[in-house]
Amino acid sequence: MKNISKNSMIAFGLLAIMGVFPFFANSAWIAIGTTFLVFSAVAFSQDIILGRAGAFHMGHAAFFGIGAYTTAILNVHFGWPILATWAPAVIIPVVIALLVTGPIIHLRGDYLLVATIGINIVFIQILENDLFGLTGGPNGIFGIEVIKVFGFEFFEQIHMYYLAFILLGITLFIMKSLDSSKFGRAMFYINKDDIAAQSMGISIRYYKLYAFAIGAGIAGAAGSMFAVQYSAVSPEAFNVLQSIMFFTIVLVGGSASLPGVLIGTFVMFILPEIFREFETARYLVFGVAMILTMILRPRGIWPVKFGNIPSFLKKDVK
Repeated sequence: MKNISKNSMIAFGLLAIMGVFPFFANSAWIAIGTTFLVFSAVAFSQDIILGRAGAFHMGHAAFFGIGAYTTAILNVHFGWPILATWAPAVIIPVVIALLVTGPIIHLRGDYLLVATIGINIVFIQILENDLFGLTGGPNGIFGIEVIKVFGFEFFEQIHMYYLAFILLGITLFIMKSLDSSKFGRAMFYINKDDIAAQSMGISIRYYKLYAFAIGAGIAGAAGSMFAVQYSAVSPEAFNVLQSIMFFTIVLVGGSASLPGVLIGTFVMFILPEIFREFETARYLVFGVAMILTMILRPRGIWPVKFGNIPSFLKKDVK
């Protein structure tokens, strides 16, 4: 547990560095930084499911997209102010996550992986077929308003950056709280040995559904922020490739590791942007680097070191 606490301190230290980043960056990099913050929040929500619950989930972009489309539909079609859409953008993904994962939560490994990919594919099909004339089909929804608070409009890129910064800060606080809670202790035990955990009376189904619900809620909040940042949403932003990216971020950075997820997001999102000028070679170099990382650091760049489970954990996670 000491390793987890140390990682929390490092993660919040990295967050503090991100807080001063806009003072040293131009508008283009502030925009990229905003997306990095949003993607980091989504990656943490993926890590709750994959890194802590140990569920092979590769449809997380669907929950991210549900949050984004909830804000877009309520604002553009029904005239809701952006702030009023935030609660539905969190609640609706949670409800849908419980409904669609409940019947498949018993699946393990590749079977669950394929099933969750199916969730993402169905979601994209619904969007592209313009459900009830609300989703805009392949073109998506445009004209999402800016956030307004007491007459002040958050329209500049730096405004969006610090809103995303607050979102990531809240997400980190939730992650740290989960790690030190009954949920975190149960996940710690399930990750160590799920069969032993089940034999002790720990409901693996309950905790995995709990993980999906929390992860979907955070992803939905990030999706709402993403929609406002770009003033538009479209199906291609939430397809299976996006889900694969979030899945890979957790594995590359280090599952269940707060600094690892931030590092994984940097590797998967920021590094390709840094080397964008080397268009012809950057993906080759990036691919080789990824392969070497997985060979040399199979548990991720910054893995969590779990020791033996203390006996006192066994009495309060049932």
